Amino acid sequence: MGAWGTAISSNDTYADIYGEFFDLYNEGLDIAEISKKLLTDNQEIIKDKDDSNNFWFALAKAQWECKQLDKELFERVKTIIKTGADLEVWRRLEAGEKDIKKRKIVLDKFLADLTTERPRARKRKKKTIRQPVFEKGDCLTFKLQNGNYGGAVVLEAIKDSEYGYNLIASTRMNQQNKPTKKDFENAEVLVVNYANWQNEPNVRWYLPIRHKQIAHLIEKVDNLEVKINYDVTNSMLGFFADFDNWIIEVTNEQLKSEETKPRPTVKQTINELTKKSNW
Repeated sequence: MGAWGTAISSNDTYADIYGEFFDLYNEGLDIAEISKKLLTDNQEIIKDKDDSNNFWFALAKAQWECKQLDKELFERVKTIIKTGADLEVWRRLEAGEKDIKKRKIVLDKFLADLTTERPRARKRKKKTIRQPVFEKGDCLTFKLQNGNYGGAVVLEAIKDSEYGYNLIASTRMNQQNKPTKKDFENAEVLVVNYANWQNEPNVRWYLPIRHKQIAHLIEKVDNLEVKINYDVTNSMLGFFADFDNWIIEVTNEQLKSEETKPRPTVKQTINELTKKSNW
């Protein structure tokens, strides 16, 4: 179920459905069309006895905020709450009685909210279009804790999007001289195996939420040709918003770990991520 609290919204399914609903709403789709799409696309969740309630709660809340709560959907949610069906799910998943009591209070309030008339429908938001802070192929360098230069390569730049994503690969660079284009071409990707990391290449999508605060730490050295096109919508790679933590600090910690622990046996190169089409 992916729950991190007793609140209606404190689980992955609710967050995903609610978020997708308003992404589509802000694109101009009507409520019935959005609801139909969500029902069609999420049959696996709907059929999951442990997770389906979260789907219905998210859909009901979103419709209610738009002042178009479907009567049949409301009755479904009301039944789930009044019969204690959702609490039984929590018991089946071995939640503590303290959390179950909190959950009941949350559910009762949620149902009470749905029975009230919202003053006005939620307004559609105009999507903000952002540009990435780096260009595809940019070679970035920064100072490491030991005073040497580290590096990272920008594998993709998603332009004219809502978030301005860059796909960035950390490298194992740890050198006294500022790296050149040749250094980046020959660099290895930073594979991480300290703490709970399990030989994972540090290649992730960057959301530049607080980039202005840390931009002074990064210098563009050159630009490589990247022949592969990376798609953020179908990517299994993770996301990060803190360049200083996920690029610089992870590099520092990995290099420090290797002083007492063998480096990862997995090896990947920047050349593989820029030239090969089967990565």
